[in-house]
Amino acid sequence: MRWRKWLRILHRDIGYLAAGLTVIYAISGVAVNHVEDWNPNYSIEKTTIVLDSIPSNYEKDEMVAYILSQLGETREVKNSFRPDPNKLDIFIEGNTINVNYDTREVTQEKVVSRPIIRETNFLHLNAPKKVWTYVADVFAVALAFLAISGLFMIKGKNGITGRGAWLTALGILLPIIFLLIYYY
Repeated sequence: MRWRKWLRILHRDIGYLAAGLTVIYAISGVAVNHVEDWNPNYSIEKTTIVLDSIPSNYEKDEMVAYILSQLGETREVKNSFRPDPNKLDIFIEGNTINVNYDTREVTQEKVVSRPIIRETNFLHLNAPKKVWTYVADVFAVALAFLAISGLFMIKGKNGITGRGAWLTALGILLPIIFLLIYYY
């Protein structure tokens, strides 16, 4: 059997194995590339409700308990304070609650995990360490094999000795140009 045939077989099979990981790394890569614009792991959901009434004779701790009961919030309070006499701020893990006594408005800002993206970032940034490090290393080697073997898949004017040479050179030059502009 000729070497190109084996190369195609290996390229195909390793490509199938790498497809799932490539999608995970691609989703996470786009998310993490824009970390200055947004938090890729969490979003903030802001909701405001107006209570029917707010007791005027409650002390701060009683008011905190009352507001939490109105919201159905059962998690432990980390802190609370009154920035002014007509307002109350309550801090709970993953939730900030602002109460305005005058308008009876209660605004919550909840930190919500972004499904799928958070998990892909967890893997892409190698947070689990341990065995995942080896999985990621094997994946990196597989990608290198796919890149190199792909260079030799096609013969002739569209292969590595023709059009492929120009595209490969562009692929090498692009990161070098960005390094020269932004790093050196």
